[in-house]
Amino acid sequence: MFWERKLENWVDHIRENAALPLRLQLWNGQRFDFGKQAPKVTVTVPHVSSLPFLLKPTLANLGRAYVEGKLLVEGRAKEVIAVANALAAHTLKRETRPGFIGNPFSHTRRRDADAIQYHYDVSNAFYQLWLDPNMVYSCAYFETGEEDLATAQVAKIDHILNKIQVRPGDTLLDIGCGWGALAIRAAQEYSARVTGVTLSANQHALATERVREAGLDGRVEIRLQDYRDVEGEFDRITSVGMFEHVGIRNLAQYFGKINALLKPDGLAMNHGITTTDVGNGETPYGGGEFIDTYVFPQGELPHVSLVLKAMQEGGLEPLDVENLRRHYARTCSIWADNFEARADEILQTVDEKRFRIWRVYLAGCAYAFNKDWISLNQIVCGKAGREAGALPWSRRYMYR
Repeated sequence: MFWERKLENWVDHIRENAALPLRLQLWNGQRFDFGKQAPKVTVTVPHVSSLPFLLKPTLANLGRAYVEGKLLVEGRAKEVIAVANALAAHTLKRETRPGFIGNPFSHTRRRDADAIQYHYDVSNAFYQLWLDPNMVYSCAYFETGEEDLATAQVAKIDHILNKIQVRPGDTLLDIGCGWGALAIRAAQEYSARVTGVTLSANQHALATERVREAGLDGRVEIRLQDYRDVEGEFDRITSVGMFEHVGIRNLAQYFGKINALLKPDGLAMNHGITTTDVGNGETPYGGGEFIDTYVFPQGELPHVSLVLKAMQEGGLEPLDVENLRRHYARTCSIWADNFEARADEILQTVDEKRFRIWRVYLAGCAYAFNKDWISLNQIVCGKAGREAGALPWSRRYMYR
């Protein structure tokens, strides 16, 4: 049969080029092992109609087949991701990655709100099972790499607040405030007056409750609000893991809004994921396509060079840039391990499909950050054109 010859040729090609800890099982009982060692990953093809997903193993195809139950997969998520990438690498040509600018998403308030709610309003209980106790859903900061996640997440918040020199009495706007961890710490430890905004109803509800429990009513306000609708002026502004939702074509306007909200002597921090493709393209082998479809609808990652350009166009001067790619690889790795360890509990909060999406997403992100496909940059900025001296001469002040 045609499919039998095609599959055998594909199997022979993979075996000749890579020794993978993979076992392939077909609906008819036929079995193929791809390495001499015991397989760590087993893929079962339940029907001949599922073969196209395997014979053209883009990460989008493999991810879709797993999520939709077209391929049955056994093995630890990190090992599954490593095998999937090896299959893609040894089957597909690594073509030029298409840039988002050629096919941008349309970002309206309604679409942006829907995208945020799809991703973040899964349920608070779901996120609590694999995040740290403060539920910080962004790159942690490791002084040595040996810290536990909770310690590293507090260190990340302090690293941000120290970088922008938050002082007692400062007004601070936190755009995309999540479940309120940064806002609460800025008020408790730095004596700031904080406004946090989010488009997630679940985040807003729990962050508001946490503010109340911490006795910070009157010092921290959490709003269910689009950042474009915020008014006033603030001494300090933070945006952590939010600008990925803005859209590449809207970056200059986004930074322009931050500029408009920032006091003349103020400082802001943009902490966000960037692509390492200079054409602002997707990750190799279709990984970005999977994320667009199942994880982050409307998400767009710019290259850091475009971020700096858009920041200047928005009237802001970049003052300090730090690449934390290694830190996010470590963070995602811990999240993926937490997810695996508490799989049974997580399945009590979401359906099987959502569980599969997040399982491969977290392990896939750890892989992508580790391989330098995507990165994480913290950029401190202030209003362009003001006199020099906004920051100390040395970066030592950030590590007090």
